[in-house]
Amino acid sequence: MSDLPRKAVTRTAKLAALPLGFAGRATWGLGKRIVGESAEIVGRELQQRTAEQMFKVLGELKGGAMKFGQALSVFESALPEEIAGPYRAALTKLQEAAPPMPTRTVHAVLTERLGEDWRELFLEFEDKPAAAASIGQVHRGVWHDGREVAVKVQYPGAGEALLSDLNQLSRFARLLGPLIPGMDIKPLISELKDRVSEELDYGLEAQAQQAHAEEFADDPDVVVPAVVHQSDEVLITEWIDGVPLSEVISDGTEEQRDRAGQLLARFLFSGPARTGLLHADPHPGNFRLLPGDPDGHGDWRLGVLDFGTVDRLPGGLPTPIGESLRMTLDGDADAVYEMLCGEGFVKETIALEPEAVMDYLLPIIEPAQVEEFTFTRGWMRSQAARVADPRSPAYQLGKQLNLPPAYLLIHRVTLSTIGVLCQLGATVRLREELEEWLPGFAPADYDYTDEEDSAAEA
Repeated sequence: MSDLPRKAVTRTAKLAALPLGFAGRATWGLGKRIVGESAEIVGRELQQRTAEQMFKVLGELKGGAMKFGQALSVFESALPEEIAGPYRAALTKLQEAAPPMPTRTVHAVLTERLGEDWRELFLEFEDKPAAAASIGQVHRGVWHDGREVAVKVQYPGAGEALLSDLNQLSRFARLLGPLIPGMDIKPLISELKDRVSEELDYGLEAQAQQAHAEEFADDPDVVVPAVVHQSDEVLITEWIDGVPLSEVISDGTEEQRDRAGQLLARFLFSGPARTGLLHADPHPGNFRLLPGDPDGHGDWRLGVLDFGTVDRLPGGLPTPIGESLRMTLDGDADAVYEMLCGEGFVKETIALEPEAVMDYLLPIIEPAQVEEFTFTRGWMRSQAARVADPRSPAYQLGKQLNLPPAYLLIHRVTLSTIGVLCQLGATVRLREELEEWLPGFAPADYDYTDEEDSAAEA
C-alpha cells in the first residue's frame, strides 16, 4: 500500500465488499453443509473468514472504516460467544495496529509542518511507526532536550477519507447487520460522523491532553503524557511505556485485570470532575498499564492516550445522572420517573409506568448496588439480550425512551467503558468511585468530613 487510499470509488468498492463478501461466504457455507460438513464447523469457519476480511478491509482503509471497527471492538462483549469469538482477535488488532504509512509520506508531512530542518528538533527519530490508528500513526523519538517522545503524524487526506468512509458505511448499515448481529449500527456511525472535525484538529487535542496532563501530574493512579509540541497534522507528546490494555485483556493476571478495571472506572468518573472534559474514546488501544510509580514501586498505574475526542462538561458529569441513579437504588420510582421526564428521557407525548421504568433500570445498574462487582462477558450479553429481544418487556419499554443530545456521548462512553470492563473480567468497586466523583450520587446523609476526620486520626 503506497498511501492512504483516498479515491472515493476505490474506498467505496472495498467497503461494498464487506456485505457482498458475507453473502458469498454464506453461499459457500450452504454448499459445505450440502456435502455433509457439520453446521458448527461450517459456522465457525464462516465467522472466521468474515472476521479476517473485516480486519483486512477496515485496517487497510484506516480513516472512518477503521474508526468504525475500533468502536465495534469495545462492544463485542455484548455478542453471543459463538459470534464474538471469531471477531475478538480480528477486531482487537484494530486497537493496536494497521498497515503503516510509507516513510516518504511521513517525512513529507514533517517537512511541511515542522520545516525543512525538522530532524534538528530530534536527537533520534524512528522511521518505523510504533503504532497506527484511524487517522494517524505514531513514531518514537527523542526530543532535542532529551525527552522520549511520541510523534503523531496525521495521514494526508485523512479528513476527506474519514467522512467518505462513514457516509458509505451509513449507506451500508442495513447490509452490515449480518456482520455484527444484534447491533444497531447506524446510530453508532452517525455519532462518529459528528466527531470528525474535532478529532482531525490536533490543536484541540493538544489542549485537552495538556489539561489532563497538568491535572493528573502528581496523581498516584493515572498518567497522562504532557504535550511537547503541536502543529497542523503533527502532535508531539511525552512517551510512556506500559502494557497495552488489549494485552491485559488477552493475557493479564487477575491482579492486573482488577487494577486496570478499577482505574478505568476511576478515570471515567474523575476526569470530568477534575478537568471539565470527558475522554470519549475508551477503546483498549488508548490505555496502558504501567508498573508502579516512576521508581517502580507501588501499585499499577493507568496510562491514558489519545484525547482527540472529548466531551466538554464544564461542571463535570450532569448532576441528574447521579441523582437519578441514587434514587433508583433507593427505590423511589416516582422521583426517578419525574427526573427522566424533566431531562427529556421520556418525551411529553409518552406516558410510562414508573415501576416499569424501575424494572428496566435496576438490572443495568446492578454494578452500583453492591460494594464490588465482577464484570463479565456473560453479564453484558444478558443485558444486551434483555433489551434487544422484541418479546421482552424491557425491549418494548426501551423503544419508548429518548436519549437527549446532551447525553448521547456520555451514554456511548459509559457503555464502551463497561464493555472494556467486561472484556477485562475485572472486579471493581464501582460504587466507591461513584460516591466520590459523580455529582448527586452520594447519599444525602453521607458526611465526607467524618471520613476525613477518621483518616486524620489514623
